[in-house]
Amino acid sequence: VRGLVSFEDVSFHYSDDDTLVLSNVSFQIPAGKSIALAGPSGSGKTTICSLLPRFYDVSSGRITIDGKDIRDLTLESLRNQIGIVQQDVYLFCGTIKENIAYGKENATRREVEQAAEAAHISDFINALPQKYETLLTDGGENLSKGQKQLITIARAMLSPARMLILDEATSNVDTRTELLIRDAMNTLMQGRTCFVIAHRLTTIRSADLILVVKNGDIVESG
Repeated sequence: VRGLVSFEDVSFHYSDDDTLVLSNVSFQIPAGKSIALAGPSGSGKTTICSLLPRFYDVSSGRITIDGKDIRDLTLESLRNQIGIVQQDVYLFCGTIKENIAYGKENATRREVEQAAEAAHISDFINALPQKYETLLTDGGENLSKGQKQLITIARAMLSPARMLILDEATSNVDTRTELLIRDAMNTLMQGRTCFVIAHRLTTIRSADLILVVKNGDIVESG
């Protein structure tokens, strides 16, 4: 998989409502490039990102990866190539090592440690009495928001996915943690095709392409 993504005249409405959420959306992202989706809440940014892993199927038009319609792919093969880092993180009850290793089946201890280093979370982990074997409560409630976010980024670092969906994760953290998260995300994005739901100017400025979404339409791009 190279990661060339094309939306071709994509429209979408929910099955129980004929009102269009997206209307004839078309754009292309070259493999390894990043796209920022900007616009007001409810404009369709998250819907665009939800269509790529087929959380919903398009109502008309098509989405292709490397020229292949995603509806012709198995869900397993499609979703194995898409990593997701959300603004609202999810950690399960288990060790820090297990939470990071969830990004790659049969990940080694060294791979987990390298991912943690790349995500700038290794110093914090090694300062804990149990280090990588520290048990997290369900949802990671015994960690700060920034620490939880960096663990999910480390999890994505391990993933072989060629495409990423990033719902910007730097809200409600202090300035120093924001810088750590942003640097980790920049490392994570290298060489991968990225969809970034943009909430801050710094994210928009670093994208290869910016799309402004309003009422289900792309009203500006550049």
